[in-house]
Amino acid sequence: MKLQSYFSILTFFILYIPPNVTSDLTSDKQALLDFAAAVPHVRKLNWNISTSVCSSWCGISCNPTGTRVTAIHLPGVGLYGPIPRNTISKLDSLRFLSLRSNYLNGNIPSDLLSLPSLRNVYLQRNNFSGNIPPFLSPKLSVLDLSVNALSGNIPRTLQKLEHLSALYLENNSLSSDIPDMDIPTLKLLNLSFNKFRGPIPESLRKFPSNSFDGNSLLCGLPLNPCPIVTPTPAEIRGATSKKKLRGNSIVSIAIGGFAVVFLVGMLICVCCWKKRDRGNNVLKGKSESEKPKDFGSGIQEAEKNKLFFFEGCHYSFDLEDLLRASAEVLGKGSYGTAYKAVLEDGTTVVVKRLKEVMAGKKEFEQQMELIGRMGRHDNVVPLRAYYYSKDEKLLVYNYMPRGSFSALLHGNRGTGTSALDWNTRLKICLGAAKGIAHIHSEGSLKSLHGNIKSSNILVTSDLDGCISDIGLTPLMNLPSTISRTIGYRAPEVIETRKINHKSDVYSFGVVLLEMLTGKAPVREDVVDLPRWVRSVVREEWTAEVFDVELMKYPNIEEEMVQMLQIALACVTKVQEMRPTMDEVVRMMEGNRQSDSKNHSSSQAESDSQTP
Repeated sequence: MKLQSYFSILTFFILYIPPNVTSDLTSDKQALLDFAAAVPHVRKLNWNISTSVCSSWCGISCNPTGTRVTAIHLPGVGLYGPIPRNTISKLDSLRFLSLRSNYLNGNIPSDLLSLPSLRNVYLQRNNFSGNIPPFLSPKLSVLDLSVNALSGNIPRTLQKLEHLSALYLENNSLSSDIPDMDIPTLKLLNLSFNKFRGPIPESLRKFPSNSFDGNSLLCGLPLNPCPIVTPTPAEIRGATSKKKLRGNSIVSIAIGGFAVVFLVGMLICVCCWKKRDRGNNVLKGKSESEKPKDFGSGIQEAEKNKLFFFEGCHYSFDLEDLLRASAEVLGKGSYGTAYKAVLEDGTTVVVKRLKEVMAGKKEFEQQMELIGRMGRHDNVVPLRAYYYSKDEKLLVYNYMPRGSFSALLHGNRGTGTSALDWNTRLKICLGAAKGIAHIHSEGSLKSLHGNIKSSNILVTSDLDGCISDIGLTPLMNLPSTISRTIGYRAPEVIETRKINHKSDVYSFGVVLLEMLTGKAPVREDVVDLPRWVRSVVREEWTAEVFDVELMKYPNIEEEMVQMLQIALACVTKVQEMRPTMDEVVRMMEGNRQSDSKNHSSSQAESDSQTP
């Protein structure tokens, strides 16, 4: 008896080894590196063995103590191929797994969904095939395997998941009957567009009919009632041996059979019609009220996986996350409407919904590639991602809380808030000039801006200017956009509808005049700002040109006059006489240096006279 007890104790110590002995952050790191090495990916993950997993690795989160990996969030990063065994499945503290909207295929590893801590799994919109693994984590709360190529039946082990609240299996090839899943916590269910057959279990009849759409062989509430059981052939033969069927009975059976065939045909038609309507929805399995109403209305379900991220972007979200985000209109510009989108994880981005795009897909993608290259500069707002479909074109940018130069320059007037001072205005405009000069340096015929205005100059946290909306003009219907920004357009653009580097210089010159005068060029009282400024200067009333807010600052008159001369050189009517943007940058920087020397010498002279 004693020997048995010793064996029991020994067995307990052998089998029970605390997790922190067998697994730690180092083993978690190695498991992730093995996964990244075995699974090709379009976007760089920036997983470096020498950096911190918990703070530096894209899409990875850890527990509060930073000792274990608890979440993987890599939607839409271009992963393709099968998930190798003994990689992610070694993360025995993993609670959250999202690999949705990639190109993963093959079977789902049987050891992946059985991780003991796993609670939320999002593997939808991939190309997984085979059966759903039967061994599942008892803590699973959300399981989304929708829009794959899974087959077989629903494992009966699902019935034992006491914490399951959401199950999405739609758009697969699952078959057989639906098991009875009497799970009190289950609130969301979607089994639509599979090959299920037979009656719907009573425990699942509380869910709406769209949870079961597209399964033509399913019956029972909330769908159509199941057909009444008909006599077997043996029963029919037994009845005929006793009594021959009368002529009118044969007619009745024929009519009844025809009616059944007709009803089945109608049911199939209705299901197909529903499926077609469903394909136009933006988000499957979601209620109508959850769809974003501001952007993304032209996005089809089959195209959800086509959000393209540029190299170096550290965002870990996909198009579905973006469409679920709360959206706020920031403004309507010449090329479309900009929205501030706050994602579920708190990430804030700007989504621009383009309108009147005339370019086809190939030309659009080539221009996006050029924009991606031009965005690698401190004074250019980088494009982070884009989406293209026939009916919808979306661009994703970083969110800049300080807003635009236009808003800062004109928004505070009359509110009692102090206006932008001279040095801040200069810093913003010089930054924008550097950004435009960088764009022009690309050398391509399409490496121009074409829509320079103060609202397209965004301001960083340290009050530097960044040019936005770069490279979009070649994609647009130019005549309609010209009419909306007439105050910034060069005369030759209005006449010929053709833009070039020198027309960009003209537009920037208007921005400089706007900065100096405090007047917006599209106001009713200033139809043509350059013409108005020239008329005032010609009458030798130069001081009347400058913004009254700037007259509060001492010792800047000479610098303002020199900046006015630079602006007027930019807006000369003969485009060949305009400077290049590189020359504009050099003149602005030279003006600043010259003024600094003057200020220094004036201060020194003043100091020497002081007793």
